[in-house]
Amino acid sequence: MKFALMTAVLLSSIGLVNVTHAASVDKGKALVEKANCASCHGAGLNAPIMPVYPKLAGQYPDYLYYALKAYKVGNSNAQYGRNNAIMGSQVQAYSDADLQDISAYIASLPGNFVIKK
Repeated sequence: MKFALMTAVLLSSIGLVNVTHAASVDKGKALVEKANCASCHGAGLNAPIMPVYPKLAGQYPDYLYYALKAYKVGNSNAQYGRNNAIMGSQVQAYSDADLQDISAYIASLPGNFVIKK
């Protein structure tokens, strides 16, 4: 019984994480333009200047947020962090709310991902 109750509380709390900050596409757009993300990820964040840079437009906002957060963590957590000198330095100045705004904006852009079934 206790396990079921604790599991229910834990699962319900996961949904509350985004309630505290509703991501703003407009704020995200301003942050992306200020950071000049298009200088590497290309026009509309969908035409990278080099093949090693990913297309971002239309990607899932949760994926984008956790990727940006992992770049911010960097090497301090080998299990969670991502190590990239450029992205690591780019995201350091942003709060979690900023990263959510950026993710919401990028997800709102039209992308051309191919989904294979």
